Amino acid sequence: MRRIPVSADREYNVDIDVLFQPALEELSKDRSRVGVFFSQSMESSIPKFESGDTEFFYFPIPDGEAGKSTATLQSSWNWLGAAGFTRSDLIIGIGGGAVTDFAGFVAATWLRGVDWIAVPTTIAGMVDAAIGGKTGINSDYGKNLVGAFYSPISVLIDPSWIETLSDRDFAAGLAEVIKCGFIKDEEILRILNGSTLEQVRASTEITLELIERSVRVKANVVSGDFKESFEREALNYGHTFGHAVELHSKYSLRHGECVSIGLSFIAHLAVQVGVMSQELLAQHLAILRGMGLPTSYPHSHWPDLLASMKLDKKSRGNSLRFVVISEIGKTQRLENPNESDMIAAYEKVSQ
Repeated sequence: MRRIPVSADREYNVDIDVLFQPALEELSKDRSRVGVFFSQSMESSIPKFESGDTEFFYFPIPDGEAGKSTATLQSSWNWLGAAGFTRSDLIIGIGGGAVTDFAGFVAATWLRGVDWIAVPTTIAGMVDAAIGGKTGINSDYGKNLVGAFYSPISVLIDPSWIETLSDRDFAAGLAEVIKCGFIKDEEILRILNGSTLEQVRASTEITLELIERSVRVKANVVSGDFKESFEREALNYGHTFGHAVELHSKYSLRHGECVSIGLSFIAHLAVQVGVMSQELLAQHLAILRGMGLPTSYPHSHWPDLLASMKLDKKSRGNSLRFVVISEIGKTQRLENPNESDMIAAYEKVSQ
C-alpha cells in the first residue's frame, strides 16, 4: 500500500493499492448507519458490507452526470431522513467522479456535514475528482455550479477497479494525469512520451506510478490552497474550455475527453498570445493523441462555448480568466484575452 497524506479542512489519507471492501468495513465499524452511494449500472459490483452492528443502506443514483441533479439530491436527503441518519453516521461514494462529487455534496449538506469516504473506480476519479474536497452537483447552466469544499475522511484506491474500465474510460482518465504532468511533474510526461495506451495499460506498475504521481501533485496543491485562492487554480488547467465542451455536448463526451480538448485549446491560445512555444504546443498534442485522446471538437458553436466559459468558477465578475503555462511546471493566469485570440485558438480545435 502507498499512503499519501492530505492536509486541507481536515487531515486524511489517500491509500493506493488497497482492497476496498475490508478497508471500508474497518472504517465503518463504529458507525450506527452507513449510506453507500453508487451508480445504478454498478449495482451488481457493490458487495454487501458487514461490520459489527453497523447497518448499511444502499442508494443507487442515475449513471454519469445525470445523477448530479437537484432531483436526485432531494431524493437522497429524503432517503437519509427516512433511514434516520445522524451526524455521527457515515456516507460512502463508490464510483467515478460523478458519484464521488455527488456523495461528497450529500455529506456536506446533510445535518451541515457528516463524514464521508471516497472509493473512486475510474482513473479520473482516482487522480482528481475524489481528492481535494470539491463536491457538487450540476446546474442547467454548467457543471458543478452548486457545491461545497468538503473533504472525505479517507480515499481508498483499489486497482482491481481499473481492470473493469474500457479503453475509452482508461484513456479519458489519463487526460487528468497528463494535466498533472504539465503543471507540476515532468516525469509523468517522460513516462508517457512515445508510449501507446496499450503499453501503459499493460503495465500495472506504470499505471500505479502515474496514479501515485498525480495524486501527489493534487495533494500538494490542495494542502497549500484548499479553497482555490490562486495556486489551486493550476489544477483547472484545460478545464475552462473543457467544461464548456462538456456542457455543449450534453455530457456525451467523457470528462477526460473534454479536458483533453481543453488542453489543446488553451495550448493554442497560449501560443496565440505569445506565452507558450510551438514546441510545447506540439508536446501537448503528441502526448494527448498518443493516448488516443481527442484534441478537437468539430461542429461546435463559439457563442455557446463562450457563454459557458463566462460562468466558469475561475471567472470574476465580467472577467474571463484561464490557467496557462509558459514552461512545464510554470503556471500563470491569462485574464480577459482578446476574443479574436480566443477565436483563433477555437478555430484550431474546431476543425
